[in-house]
Amino acid sequence: MPETQVESRWRRRPQLPSVLANVAGLTLVGILVAWLAVNAYQDWTTFVQLSLTGLTRGSLYALVALGYTLVYGILELINFAHADVFMIGGMITASFALDVFHLGVNPSLGLLALAILVTLIVAMVGCGLLNAGIERIAYRPLRRAPRLVPLITAIGVSFILQDVGLIWKGSQPVSLPVETLPRGTIFTLGTCPKCVTYNWDRLFVFIVTVPVLLGLVWLVRYTRQGKAMRATAQDKDAAALMGIDVNRTISFTFMIAGALAGAAGVIFVFYSTTIRFDTGFTLGLIAFTAAVLGGIGNLPGAVLGGLLIGFIQDFNEGLSWHSPGSAWTQSIVFGILILILVFRPQGLLGEQTPEGG
Repeated sequence: MPETQVESRWRRRPQLPSVLANVAGLTLVGILVAWLAVNAYQDWTTFVQLSLTGLTRGSLYALVALGYTLVYGILELINFAHADVFMIGGMITASFALDVFHLGVNPSLGLLALAILVTLIVAMVGCGLLNAGIERIAYRPLRRAPRLVPLITAIGVSFILQDVGLIWKGSQPVSLPVETLPRGTIFTLGTCPKCVTYNWDRLFVFIVTVPVLLGLVWLVRYTRQGKAMRATAQDKDAAALMGIDVNRTISFTFMIAGALAGAAGVIFVFYSTTIRFDTGFTLGLIAFTAAVLGGIGNLPGAVLGGLLIGFIQDFNEGLSWHSPGSAWTQSIVFGILILILVFRPQGLLGEQTPEGG
């Protein structure tokens, strides 16, 4: 039967729950902006310092979140083992730094640069091959299974990788000397002791992260393999009819995601100077939250989500005026995950897609 005029108007009217959700969201954003503005007015140096620290932390989250979003975009699979691939990359980094290059406190700049370059190549290649192998052995045979089956498999692979890290390095943290990276100040704003400082170890995070992100953008947008990845993500059957090797493209995507995890492992170990067999668990959940916040399957969204989570953590733990405190950090981060899943499951930059009938 043809739709009546009243029914048509009713369908075009915004539904009440949606309106309430938008009002609640705008109210929360307004409260957050007001809180940040008051803190910035009361102590601008602390605010700027925490912003720089949050930018550094958020860049690392973004790098890990990109691995989640790449795999989800092409297979609609949440690869929970991705965070443990990151942990393996960190273990490789610690092994090369301590056992191969024997880095100590304040190593020479040439030795440090060589160690970082070699470790970055080995970790990215090793983790890329590891992730591609996981896809070939654990996920490919289950590609036509119900979605719950590969999801449970991903959790199982995660535990296997954690056990590998436990057997390899033991239950105690593996630590580099605290002064492995230069800790000198690049610039200072304001008059100390109330001043803003930016150190070389934070710059190191961007020296590695930015080229990796730019390389990923170039790969996805401008190369033939990147076009195959995008085509496979949109429609696997149509991509196969156009002559694209879908299996090879999916394996290549897993390899790139693993390489990103390996690069994140290198950055994390040199910056934080410690890694443990279960480090990937918590950091992976936060990075997954960042991917969902920005819109999982959306590359710019993963970067945006990672940066936002980094800012949220540092502002919550460092601002003094009515801050919940560090004990509430994880509750706030995962509370955001719940709110996003309830009110905007497609994320900040994601697009609402219809479910298949």
